[in-house]
Amino acid sequence: MYAMKYMNKQKCVERNEVRNVFKELQIMQGLEHPFLVNLWYSFQDEEDMFMVVDLLLGGDLRYHLQQNVRFSEASVKLFISEIAMALDYLQSKNIIHRDIKPDNILLDEQGHAHITDFNIATLVNQCTKITTVAGTKPYMAPEMFYPRGQICYSFGVDWWSLGVTAYELLRGRRPFHIHSSSAATDIVHVFHTATVTFPPAWSKEMVSLLHKLLDRNPEERISCLKDLQNFSGLSDINWDAVLQKKVIPQFTPTKGRLNCDPTFELEEMILESKPLHKKKKRLAKRVKDNGKNRAAMNGNLQTHLDNVERDFIVFNREKSKQDLSETQEDTSEAQTKDEDGQNNNL
Repeated sequence: MYAMKYMNKQKCVERNEVRNVFKELQIMQGLEHPFLVNLWYSFQDEEDMFMVVDLLLGGDLRYHLQQNVRFSEASVKLFISEIAMALDYLQSKNIIHRDIKPDNILLDEQGHAHITDFNIATLVNQCTKITTVAGTKPYMAPEMFYPRGQICYSFGVDWWSLGVTAYELLRGRRPFHIHSSSAATDIVHVFHTATVTFPPAWSKEMVSLLHKLLDRNPEERISCLKDLQNFSGLSDINWDAVLQKKVIPQFTPTKGRLNCDPTFELEEMILESKPLHKKKKRLAKRVKDNGKNRAAMNGNLQTHLDNVERDFIVFNREKSKQDLSETQEDTSEAQTKDEDGQNNNL
């Protein structure tokens, strides 16, 4: 069982989103980790581009917050550990996600966290920093709001977002009064003047950890897995067990239930102008019309659509794994033959 996302080519061209889709595909094809939503296949037809990914039935953390779930410190500590391992893996691949937030963290049926949506992720060299701004304002780090020409950031922005997310999961609201509509100058003012408050019921260890993740100075902020593992408040974490998903989450999504808003899902289906279940009829009609639509279409748009079809990368993770396995077997056989030859000579 998988989840499938499909994107209409014409809409992507018209909204100038093709480059982002291709970049997301390119990034996801090179990734595989227990705490990511992994890509398994990508393919296309005349109308759409398709991405087939892990099916996670536990819903995203935003949905659970909207259901007024208040997560315990133990639950949030495990979420932090799992997401940190995924961020460390992305860091090893020189990738900054840039959009860590409850909406982009999906739970599996057991309650383990997985990062999704690499739409605005970016590749960075270890020695260089990024100067372009992207993200969701309430979760973006202070260094992303420096004056134009001074913006310069690296992997630390994802760890700030993790801190904001963890605070929100515990308290039901974010640590700063920042909204998507807030102006950049107002956000800078908030960072300069606001003080993050922590309820007295929270443990000293959790408060200290959030202080380190929400440090406005990126140089002082926890920004890698090693720093997190060395943090005294997490000394009881068995990191190998976390990676192997052997630590049982305290919060388990309700099984046998749709862990998303059915009204929103139904609305999306109704608003979909070219629903998937009617594709067969549409494509048959297109063949019958014998290219009339193609001829009538704007020439520039058709050129872009042709380019999308030409440049799209088809991906099959199972086949890639099989090819890699066969290559390794061939290499192993060749080495064995060489060794046998040497033994005979001896």
